[in-house]
Amino acid sequence: MSAAGGPAFGRALDVVTRVRGVRGAMLVARADGLVVAEQLMEGIKGSAVAALAASLAGRLQRTMVTAGLGPSQFWHLQCDQGALLVVPAGESLLVVAVTDPEVNVGLVRLELLRAAEAAP
Repeated sequence: MSAAGGPAFGRALDVVTRVRGVRGAMLVARADGLVVAEQLMEGIKGSAVAALAASLAGRLQRTMVTAGLGPSQFWHLQCDQGALLVVPAGESLLVVAVTDPEVNVGLVRLELLRAAEAAP
């Protein structure tokens, strides 16, 4: 698993990547989808995943507020080959996990929330 970002960022992502079935985790800038920090297995295209996560997060956030449900707290996109799980971390960051299809989503969600609290 490759790592990028400072030590504080790495510690925030460590709690997520320790979960069995997590193939990578990232801190992503909410505004532009740029990768702030990452711990990814080989073959995961971090910049593409980050851009997708930020774009979806922005659209979902606006839609949920418009629907009167308030700000979103967790997004789960399930695909044939795995899942994308996203939690907001403050106003400017997202914590993103890329997982295998059979991962324990509840456990990953808890660790994403912990990482969001620990994110600088």
